[in-house]
Parts: sequence; structure tokens; C-alpha cells
Amino acid sequence: MTFESDRPSAPRNMRPPERKRSPVAVTAVVLGVLIVGVVAFANVWTEVVWYQQVGFVDVLRTQWIARIVIFAIFAVLGGGAVWLSLWIARRARPARLDGRSSLDQFRAQVRPLERVVMIVLPLFIGFISGTAMSARWEMFLAWLNREPFGVTDPQFGLDASFYVFTLPVLHALAGFFVAIAVLCTALATFVHLLYGGIAGRGRAFVASRGARVQLAVSGALVILGIGANYWLDRYSLLTKQGDKFYGASYTDVNAILPSRGILVGIAILVAAVFLLVIWRPDWRIPAVGVGLMVLSAIVIGSVYPAIVQRFQVEPNAQEFESPFIQRNINATLFAYGLDDIEVTPYRASTEANADALRKDADTTAQVRLLDPNIIAPAFQQLQQNKQYYNFGDKLQVDRYRIGDDIRDTVIAVRELNLDGLGNENRNWVNDTTVYTHGFGIVAAYGNKTNADGQPSFWEGGIPSTGSLPPYEPRVYFGQNLPTYSVVGAPAGTTPWELDYPDDASPTGQVNTTYAGDGGPAVGSILAKLMFAIKFGEEQLLFSDRVTSDSQMLYYRDPLQRVARVAPYLKLDKTAYPAVVDGRIVWVVDGYTSTSQYPYSAAINPGGLFADVSTPAVPEPLNYLRNSVKATVDAYDGTVTLYAWDVNDPILKTWANIFPTALSPISDISADLMSHLRYPEDLFSIQRYQLSSYHVDDAASFYSGQDFWRNPFDPTDDTQLQPPYYLTLQMPGQEDPSFSLTSSYIQGGNNPRNILTGFLAVNSETGNVAGTVAEDYGKLRLLELPRDTTIPGPGQVQNNFNSNPEAQNVLNLLRQGETDVVNGNLLTLPVGGGLLYVQPVYVQSKAGTRVPLLRKVFVAFGEQVGFADTLQQALDQVFGAGASQGTGGSNSGGGTDPGDNGGTDTPVDPAAQQELRSALTRAQQAISDGQDALAIGDFTAYGDAQKRLASALEDAVAAERKLQSAATPSPSASPSPDTAGA
Repeated sequence: MTFESDRPSAPRNMRPPERKRSPVAVTAVVLGVLIVGVVAFANVWTEVVWYQQVGFVDVLRTQWIARIVIFAIFAVLGGGAVWLSLWIARRARPARLDGRSSLDQFRAQVRPLERVVMIVLPLFIGFISGTAMSARWEMFLAWLNREPFGVTDPQFGLDASFYVFTLPVLHALAGFFVAIAVLCTALATFVHLLYGGIAGRGRAFVASRGARVQLAVSGALVILGIGANYWLDRYSLLTKQGDKFYGASYTDVNAILPSRGILVGIAILVAAVFLLVIWRPDWRIPAVGVGLMVLSAIVIGSVYPAIVQRFQVEPNAQEFESPFIQRNINATLFAYGLDDIEVTPYRASTEANADALRKDADTTAQVRLLDPNIIAPAFQQLQQNKQYYNFGDKLQVDRYRIGDDIRDTVIAVRELNLDGLGNENRNWVNDTTVYTHGFGIVAAYGNKTNADGQPSFWEGGIPSTGSLPPYEPRVYFGQNLPTYSVVGAPAGTTPWELDYPDDASPTGQVNTTYAGDGGPAVGSILAKLMFAIKFGEEQLLFSDRVTSDSQMLYYRDPLQRVARVAPYLKLDKTAYPAVVDGRIVWVVDGYTSTSQYPYSAAINPGGLFADVSTPAVPEPLNYLRNSVKATVDAYDGTVTLYAWDVNDPILKTWANIFPTALSPISDISADLMSHLRYPEDLFSIQRYQLSSYHVDDAASFYSGQDFWRNPFDPTDDTQLQPPYYLTLQMPGQEDPSFSLTSSYIQGGNNPRNILTGFLAVNSETGNVAGTVAEDYGKLRLLELPRDTTIPGPGQVQNNFNSNPEAQNVLNLLRQGETDVVNGNLLTLPVGGGLLYVQPVYVQSKAGTRVPLLRKVFVAFGEQVGFADTLQQALDQVFGAGASQGTGGSNSGGGTDPGDNGGTDTPVDPAAQQELRSALTRAQQAISDGQDALAIGDFTAYGDAQKRLASALEDAVAAERKLQSAATPSPSASPSPDTAGA
């Protein structure tokens, strides 16, 4: 810009002397720039060597190239447009100014800044433009490499890829164009006003020809950009959220869609009117055009659609909206993988039938009584071994072949926990070079415990022993490890990494030296310097333990590693461990998603997906596929991405962008295949959408009378009941399968907790290398009859809590220093109806808490069973001997399921009556004692305590009688000849 004044410039010798720059200030600036540059270089260098080591450097290279190219393009476009606008305004300035104005002094003040502004302002706008658009590199790359969906939208007949890949890019370009056009127009107007190209004459403004031409063209471009947005908004109607459903409604298609076309035509007309100013210097013409455009946007774009909606649609809403609701239903079912669900009307019985229970013996034999959300403290106390080890708060459920059987298993990794060390042992050497890894996995049977209620471990200890074949137990990559560790040493060096404690060793421990390839080398001076800067730790420069053979292990969390090599994926919040082919691996489920699938209902996935793969504010989505199964080796950190859903067009698109990043399913070994499972986050989203979209008829959907909802967790009413992994057999299945399950109750504001549906997905991937089981991912929905009342989880929990005999026992268990904890309330289609099973744990109220499985609740219809074992509880509900052949799980005997599965459970009526009487007297004594304390009668309180002690002794004696009756003598065992009678 040039801002000149009519006043002559001051003679050169009259200008103030230039100030000399301070050497200190110059030095400080140079040092600051140097420090920032070195830190930036260190971070870039350590990123590059990490990607090189993990084998995904192409991912980093592609990202950076894309960001740089996009930044350069839009920086040039944005900065160039601003510079051109300023340059044109400068060239179009009047040759001389008429008279003086109030701006003369201001012009004189800014004139020295002209050259700086002409350079700095375009650079600044270019930097902002390039930075903003380069952040959308994924969008641009996906558009350039897009793959078709093969599905067209029902309104415009365009492939869904237009909405997913192309439309977002067009919106971004149109938005960028309008923003730059408005900015350039504003800058040009300011320069012309300042310089005299626009001047006030009386009540009017007069512009020079140069100003008129520039502002007319700029104004026309702004209006055309607005018109382009109107045109693109036509397509965006198919992804909008309406009052009743998602996508374009009757009003959208018949009122808003035509209005957008009319507004586009008006915008083109107004743009042409702007250009008329070039030849006819009357700004009232474009002003009228802009006013017409605003009025049209209000009347045609808002008022007319509102009239159509109010007086035409609402009186006949169901009839008018039905075709569009059907579009929404069809699109939503496809977008969430619900279009092939198997729906079965299930007339669940509420009357217990022993014969029906025996038919489902395989399912009841596998009922999981260990709650992975509760028993973590038991794992920690019984298998932690040392204070510097620990397990996660939530354990995982998997299945393993033990002998000839595949058993549901609760499994955890023994990871490192430096917080367990005393402060006196925490220093850089210990934290970074000694305590470097966890050790081994711990696994327990899901459906049985020891005699004392502790988990029955079939793999554990240090070193690890049990039923697994030999495997590499060291865990250098996990979810609770130091930010970084320095590992490795030259051959022959005395090991200093703590491997595991060993009383037989003279030092009380066994040490090891890392022999894998898990991190970049850190032996060179350059590497030491770069990592010291990155982690802010000078010890890396001087420690003798950083040797020529040392490696730096960082980015150690499995979710973090996968997110870094596959930035286009959302990740399941759960990474679960498995022992595969002699190695511990972490399995991570990856999802491709979009929010732009036409007509599909969107969902806000707050609380789902791993934090490392989602923005701070989660974006809604309306299409989701479990497209990738990823593994991270716990020893060397190797990341492998398997293309799981090969038909997903979004995954195909990213495979075009990163052609070497994905491995085919055929590379999955048989052992790994047997431990993959259906992902929990995907199922949670599917079950939520299915609560409404199980209604596939538009008219019924509009009424909403049959909508369901997921029940709250009966043990924690602040959250929804989570899905559960179980082995069960759904109606129509030939054999039980490892499944993920959930239930539904009536929707709306109805307080009744009545079961309306039961959903299960087959989570069994099979055990054939490179081949997924045919039935994997099959969703099966049991729809319960509307004329039958089946208690929901909340009502069943209430029945358990109000059962007098059970609560008498539990109240006794709550006395003193122990507490009662209800486990997960499981629902299973068993015995021709729905069976509920809930384990009950007892643990200390304070101090060392080890939850022990003591009791089991069972419910079928309105009947409740409560006993020490699942077998006994089933017999209470279905009749004595009903659990015969079920191999019922054991919560106290410690025997393997099936050991006494065919033995009837004798019942001693006299002992049962004695137990009830003793519990009643104990409860009365407790009540009397509390009343006595309330009035300060300590004599009466002492008498009540004596009666309580006597009642408890009688209860224990009666319980022993019942247990003796429930344990058959050898002579009572059925012979081979009579066992099948």
C-alpha cells in the first residue's frame, strides 16, 4: 500500500537519527530463535526415527507432504489474493487529492508502514490460510483417492461417496473463497477510503473509477461465493437433523430445496448488478440487490418453508413424512451394519421348567460368574507378587482352549507400577533403566472359583506357570509403563534390568538385557542430544547405561502406537491382551467413520472410543465400520494393521493413500484368529441405534410407541448397563458361541422396567488361519411379546434386593468389617425364557479388599434362587435336580464344572427351617440392639448381642447341615449303568 500526503517530505538532514539496535537484544533474539529451532528439530528428528523403527515412515511422509502442499497452495491463494487486492488498490489511487481532509494526518502517520504492510499482511493471512486448510489434510487426501460406495442417495441419485468425500471439500473451498473475498473487499474498501478513492460529498459517497471497478468485482465475487454455498446446501439437507428423523423431510424436499435453487439464481443476478456499477456509478443498485437477496432469504428460505410445515405437513405428518422416514430407516440400518440382523419373535416363558433347562445345559455350564469389573483387586492381591507390579482396574474376557475344552477366561497383564516403589527408590536410573517392563499374564476360569471364593487361576505366578504353552512373558509395551525406558547393552555386559523376583537367586532377583528391536538406537551423540531435548532429561547425555547398543522405548501404550500409524481410524477404548503364537499381543479394534452418510441418523459418541483417536470435542458420526484389527507386540512393540472389512469404501480409500500400511486377513494366524472378538464400542452404538430402528415401518416409527431403551446398570444407576461377553446359544443356533449381549426395556418415560428385547452378536471369529468364521458378526434380536410381562434388569435386581431370605443372609454378611458387592447381572435365553444370573461377592470394608464369590442369585420370571453355587440356585428355581447335566458353575466348592453336574442336590427341610429361624432371630436381635442404643439402654443392648451371637451359631450349624446334605457320599453317586436313566 502507498499512503501519500500532499505535504512535502522533510529534508533528509532533518529526520531523527536512527536508533542503534542493542547487541544484547540482538543476541537474545538470535539465541531464542536458535533454541526454538533446536527444540523443533529434536522433536522432528525423534518422530522420524520412531516411524522408521516401527516401519510406518511412509505414513509420516505422506502426512507431511500433504500438509506442506496444502499449506503452500492455500497460503499462496490467501496471501496472494490479499496482496493483489492491496496492490490494485494502490494502483487505482487518485492521481491527486482534492482539498484536505481529516485523514491527512493519519495518512502521514501510516505512510512509513506502507512497505511493511504490503509484505507482512499477505504473509500473515497466507500463514493463517495455509495452517487452517492444511489441518484438513485427511479430507483432501480422501477426496483425491476416493472409492465409490456403490449406493446412491434416494433424492439426487448420487453415489454416497459424493457426500462422504466430495461435498466436505466443496464446502471447505466455498467457505475459504467467501472468507478471502470478504477480507479482500474489506481491505480494499479501507485503502480506498484512506487514500481518497472513496470520498464523502454531502450525504453521499463518491468513488473513483478504479475504486468502483475493484469493489464491484470484489462484491460480485462475495455474492457468487454465497450463491455457491446455497447450491451446496441443497445436498447438505440429506445429512441434517430434523425433529423426528435425520435427512431431508417433506418440507426440505418440497420447499427448502426449491428455495435454495431460487436463491442461487438471485445471487447470480445480484452479482451481475454489482458489475453494473463499473459503468454506472450508482451504488444504490447493488444495495437494492443485496436487500432483495436478504429479503428473499428470509421469505423464500425461511417463511415459506415454515408455512408449508405448519399448514400442509403437520396436519398430515405421518402420511407426508413416511417416504422420507423410510429413507432414514434404510440408510441408518445400512450405515451401522444393522441391515442383516436376524429378528426372532421370542415368546419367553415365565414358568420354570426343569426339562427346558436341561436342553440348555451347554449354556448354563459356561455362565461367567467372575465379574471383570469387580475382581481386579483379587488379581492384585493374589497375583501382584511385588509392589512394583499391578493390574488394570478392568480386566478382560477372552476364551482359551484348556485341554479339550474352550473356556471363557478372565485375563490380565501384570504390568509395571512405579508408584508402588518407595520414594527412596525412585531415581532416574531405577525408573528408566532398571524397572523397564512388566511380566506375564494371569488368567482365571470365568465360571468357577476356589473353595474360598477366590478366582481359580489356570495361569499365573512369576515365572508364569499353568496351562499355556511357553511364551515370551516380558511386557515392554503396555498401558501402565514409564514414558520412556533405555534398554539394551553390549554383549557380555552384566544385566541390570530387573526381570522378576526370585528367592533362589543370591540377589533375590533375576536380571535381563533387552534383546528385541523395540525402539530407535540412542548410542550416538546426536541421538543422545535429541532425546535429551525431547524428554528434558540431561542424564541421557552422561549416564554409562546409555550405551552403543541401547534403545529408546517410547510411545509405549498400544492405543497410542496404533493411533500414530493409522491417524484415520477411531480406536476402541479397550485394548485387550492375548497370548498368540508364543507372544503377548495387545489387540486393538479400529473404526472408519463419517458424519456425512445421506439420511443416516447421527450419534454423538461421547464416552466411546479411545481418547488418543478422537478430538477433545467428539464429532458426531452416522456411519461406522470395524474395518481394522490391529495388534501390538508386548515385547518389541511391532504394530500390525489387518484390513478386516475389505468391502468398506472408506478403508479402501485409505488403502489407496497408504498402500503399504495394511496387511490382508490372510496374514492372520490361526492362534490370533481364535482370540479376536466383536468390538464393544461398535456393539454399544449398534444397540443404541437399534433401540429405535428395530422399528422398520415408517408409520410405526413416526408414532414412536414401540421405541425401546437400554436399561441402567442395576449395580450402578449412573450409567447404562454395559454389554457382556458370554458364551451362550441363541434360539436358531446349533451350538453355543462366544457372544456379546445386551437387553432392552420399554422406552419413553415409562417407569416400568419390563424386558422388550434381547440382542446378541456372534463374537466367535473361528480358529482357521486367514479365514473368518461364517457366522461372525451375526446380530440376533429376540423380540419379546407385548402381551407378556418379563421382568427387566432393574426389576430383577429389585426382586433380589427384596427377597427376605437372601437379604437376611446378606445383612449378616454386611455386619462387622465386611461388605457385600453385587456382580454383573447377566441375561441369557435359557429354559425357554430369560434367565438372570448375578454373582455376589464379599470383601473387607477397609484395608485389603479381596472380593470373594460367596453367593449366586438366579431369577426366571418372578422366581428367585439364592444359594452358594449356581447349581443350587438353579435347582431352587427349576426344581431339585433341574441342574442335572448342566455342569453348573461352582462358587464355593472349588471343583471343576461338570464334576458333580449329574448329581441331584438333596435338600434337608428341617435344616432349611432351622436356618430360616436362626436368621429371623438374628435380624430381630440386630433390630433390638439398635433400638436399645438409640435410647441409651446398654443392658438391653448387651442382651440383644447375646441373642445375636446365639442365633449366628445356630445359623452356621444349620448351614453346615445343608452343605452336608448337598454333598453326596460315594455310594450315592450314580453308576454308569444308571446315570443315563
